[in-house]
Amino acid sequence: MNLSDPPSSPGPSTPPAGDPRHAALADRTGYDEAFLGPVVPLPLPVRPAVRTVILPYTHFTVAFRPDRRLAAATAVCVEGRELLTDVPRKDVWRYDPRLPEEQQAGDEIYRDNSLDRGHLVRRLDPVWGAAAVAHRADADTFHFTNAAPQPDVFNQGKRLWQGLENHLLDHAAEFDRKLVVLTGPVLQDSDPPYRGIQVPLRFWKVAAFMQDGALAAAGYVLDQSPDLSRDAERAFAGATPGTPPPLGPFRTYQVPVSDVAEITELEFGPLPDVDVMPAFRSPEERWRRLESYEDMVLHP
Repeated sequence: MNLSDPPSSPGPSTPPAGDPRHAALADRTGYDEAFLGPVVPLPLPVRPAVRTVILPYTHFTVAFRPDRRLAAATAVCVEGRELLTDVPRKDVWRYDPRLPEEQQAGDEIYRDNSLDRGHLVRRLDPVWGAAAVAHRADADTFHFTNAAPQPDVFNQGKRLWQGLENHLLDHAAEFDRKLVVLTGPVLQDSDPPYRGIQVPLRFWKVAAFMQDGALAAAGYVLDQSPDLSRDAERAFAGATPGTPPPLGPFRTYQVPVSDVAEITELEFGPLPDVDVMPAFRSPEERWRRLESYEDMVLHP
């Protein structure tokens, strides 16, 4: 199946209010750009020709790329003091009714293979506030618009990635345990095709928080590209027809926010200028491989 082009309408858009598909999620207010006090905007493509659809959910928003059938970026508000950890996981994935199903990467991408539906906005991050709101936020994270294919293997790199928010919340404890987390896949033209989509080989995350009374940010990249040192023959040969593309073990890096902006072609507002790991670090340390949370830089 060929990748289908979206209707030609550059720049961000939202489904029209009169569309009946809009009603199911019409009360969702989405991500609050002023949640921390200083404004942290939803990342959007710097090139006006790249069309995104803005989809608000409970405590988070997805900037969706219909041409890739995946999100370009997500943004979530995390209120650490009010997180509910006892909301049961139901794993009921659904299409967002505000978009045509054929524009979303649904069950057909993940069926009968080794790919997981990788949450972009982590399930627990928006699950805070009153119980009814928290349960609604949990369910909202199970829209296909908030997923991207990742290998189902679970290794230390993936464990680090999934726990970044917890570690950062602990760091921000003295500042009311509030975070803004921006996440998405690195969407590149060279991403390998599979079942009508292109599978991203890298993912990015940028966390914003208050530090010493001022806005601060940290950037991270998760790499699932083939590890040529371990599996070079399969990686160079490509995937077996009908199977997912070859993917390597998860490798997690702390990187300058400016580098995240460069590889994603997204606009991150003030965050590159308040990075706790500035870009003038030496080349060998510019992308800092994380083996544990102790390897993270959280102060300039």
